[in-house]
Amino acid sequence: MIGHLRGRVASRRPPQLTIDVSGVGYELEAPLSTFFTLPAIGEDVFLLTHLVVREDAHVLYGFATSDERQLFRMLLRVSGVGPKIALALLSGMSVEGFASCVRQQDVASLTRVPGIGRKTAERLVVEMRDRLAGAALSDDYPGAGTGGSGAGAIETEAFDALVALGYKPAEAQRLIKSAAPGTHSTEDLIRRALQSAARE
Repeated sequence: MIGHLRGRVASRRPPQLTIDVSGVGYELEAPLSTFFTLPAIGEDVFLLTHLVVREDAHVLYGFATSDERQLFRMLLRVSGVGPKIALALLSGMSVEGFASCVRQQDVASLTRVPGIGRKTAERLVVEMRDRLAGAALSDDYPGAGTGGSGAGAIETEAFDALVALGYKPAEAQRLIKSAAPGTHSTEDLIRRALQSAARE
């Protein structure tokens, strides 16, 4: 099991990134909450990781905090929830925000995350209640990093990230257009788009 990586950011295109560790490039997938904390390409980074082994691939996931990784691992133990849904949940809301939804049995907020239907949301509330009660989740990841090199590139990267999270292309485009004015980075645009989706 690979527990963490320390290296330099070689590439970043949400939700995928590559970390160069002593000349070896590790490809990872990460929630958008982690992307918001990443330094610029070429700078040093430390990420906690979780390796998912499938019949057709070994996929490495990266996380900025232990809370994110702990919640990801707990979500994988819920019936019907795989890595893609777990990643979407961590991208669509904070660790504390998810815990709050579970405590308040807020099924409606959970169903706003792409890929989460009502039955899955209800299962999450039931199965995660006791697990979260015994976990010390602090949601302590730091603020956003910066990225992007132009409005067109920023919007393209944000669109790709939203589609990768499960939004339909037309919906992703609509969210980006409504969130684009005043944004200065891919992470900022994605965050605004997700906030807009959560309010609907």
